Amino acid sequence: MFDVAQKIISAEQAARWAAAWRLLSRPVVFTNGCFDLLHAGHVQYLQQAANLGQYLIVGLNDDASVQRLKGPKRPINTLKDRALVLAGLGFVAAVVPFGEDTPLSLIKLIRPDILAKGADYEIENIVGAKEVMGWGGRVERMPLLPGRSTTALIERLS
Repeated sequence: MFDVAQKIISAEQAARWAAAWRLLSRPVVFTNGCFDLLHAGHVQYLQQAANLGQYLIVGLNDDASVQRLKGPKRPINTLKDRALVLAGLGFVAAVVPFGEDTPLSLIKLIRPDILAKGADYEIENIVGAKEVMGWGGRVERMPLLPGRSTTALIERLS
């Protein structure tokens, strides 16, 4: 039986995995987010990102960084729970928690071939885009599923 928790790894381990996958000419895709209440929009976005390459690594904001970015009542789910849910998606190769407000240091360490972010971000505003393109990678913007957001879900539950 496979333990999805084995897909929750450190930044250093992710860098080693990504380097090995690149040696095998298997493109590594990186994306990141809080993924607090996983919804259909997240799943579609992550699946589209995964389809860009062979391995999808998801950078996951830790609880403290989610709180700094989203406010004192967030996250709803703990880092451990959010990581397990993401790791349970078959198309996610690895989940890497990080505590900074942006994933820039993680991106520089992993050196993905493809950086994926939602279409609500312009390329010039995507953290790590300049670096990824600088080493020959590319940046892709994924279309969003209209009307799906964690904030909207929380408002509906209130």
